[in-house]
Amino acid sequence: MREMKDSGVPWIGEIPKGWKISRVKHAFTRKNEKAHQDHPVVLSLARTGVRVRDLSNNEGQIAESYYDYNPVAEGDLLLNPMDLYSGANCSISRVVGVISPAYVNLRYKEGIANPSYYDYYFKTQYWAMAMFAHGKGVSFDNRWTLGIDTLFNYFIPAPTLKEQQCIAGFLDVKCAEIDSILEKTRTSIEKYRALKLSVITEAVTKGIRGNRPIKETCVEWIGKIPAEWDVIKIKWLLKERNSRSEEGDEEPLSMSQKFGIIPTKDLDMVPNMASSFVGAKLVYKGDLVFNKLKAHLGVFAVSEYDGLVSPDYAVYYSAGRCDVKYLERIFKTPQYISEFRKRSTGVGAGLTRLYTSDLFDMYTALPSETEQQEIAAYLDEKCAAIDSLIASKEALITELEAYKKSIIYEYVTGKKEVY
Repeated sequence: MREMKDSGVPWIGEIPKGWKISRVKHAFTRKNEKAHQDHPVVLSLARTGVRVRDLSNNEGQIAESYYDYNPVAEGDLLLNPMDLYSGANCSISRVVGVISPAYVNLRYKEGIANPSYYDYYFKTQYWAMAMFAHGKGVSFDNRWTLGIDTLFNYFIPAPTLKEQQCIAGFLDVKCAEIDSILEKTRTSIEKYRALKLSVITEAVTKGIRGNRPIKETCVEWIGKIPAEWDVIKIKWLLKERNSRSEEGDEEPLSMSQKFGIIPTKDLDMVPNMASSFVGAKLVYKGDLVFNKLKAHLGVFAVSEYDGLVSPDYAVYYSAGRCDVKYLERIFKTPQYISEFRKRSTGVGAGLTRLYTSDLFDMYTALPSETEQQEIAAYLDEKCAAIDSLIASKEALITELEAYKKSIIYEYVTGKKEVY
């Protein structure tokens, strides 16, 4: 077992006895020249690394001129000094191009620094929020920035160049193995989600009672349905609830795309709460709640809770002929989501709403109440089984990502040795 010593840097901890502690300015120079190019290859820094932007599709913000952009060569280490916690923060460039001067472009010093080793090291610093701790600005307004002087005086471990290369090579192989498993796992999750959508769509458009006579409907996007089913406007199935809280004492609820309508306190990130909930819309268990801005994304659900929501949400309850859970399921099929998108109106992308009048003007296929309940129960069972498989895959992803971060940290700080 190798002999260790205290690095003297709290966020690095112990390092091998033969290693030194240095600063960024001793291993890198900053490239700060201008591109002066009319039609350059424009790069961006994403979670997946440095990539070429597709300007033909207006991807990202389009600059009037790229003359002031910074030239990037293969092997340059790019850091985002303004995004210290989201993940799109540092990477090695494998392509030649230009990038916004808002990024810091570091060129390694020959014979001193291996850029891949320090790319791994800086990733651990972002993950551990160590870089964030040295930033300045307004953190809650996403203007938390790492100054250049602070960055260049930032402490870094300094093993020999040969050991840096060995560690980087080992981590390249190890991380590629983990990334391969992660990719396969994510692909399997998408397949399960597609299966779930297929099961839901088949059940709510064809029923679960086996083969039987079908008929054409008068609504092209609904298509064929079982012969005994009706086609009816949604306004005859739902009523809008506009009751408001008088005291604001009810449980605040929020819409989560993953979990549906849940208590706000249970969100992963609790938003800034309103100073008062007087006048907020009341919701009762069994109500169908829509985020009108995101209805075309499937952001609506039947509530399992009594409580209150934003006045900008729409709250509906059954008028007597429908099982609301059945309607939630059928509304999330591709046909209905597409129709929601067509009927949403507003001033631009991200600001369109599905208003109640437009929702109520739509038609839907409707089996008997008994069959609606059968379909809802069937889908609860089938979807729960698929959701369980997805959850186990997601747990594996979480474990693998944590493992990947841990081995990167342990090897770049010398706590584990490459043999």
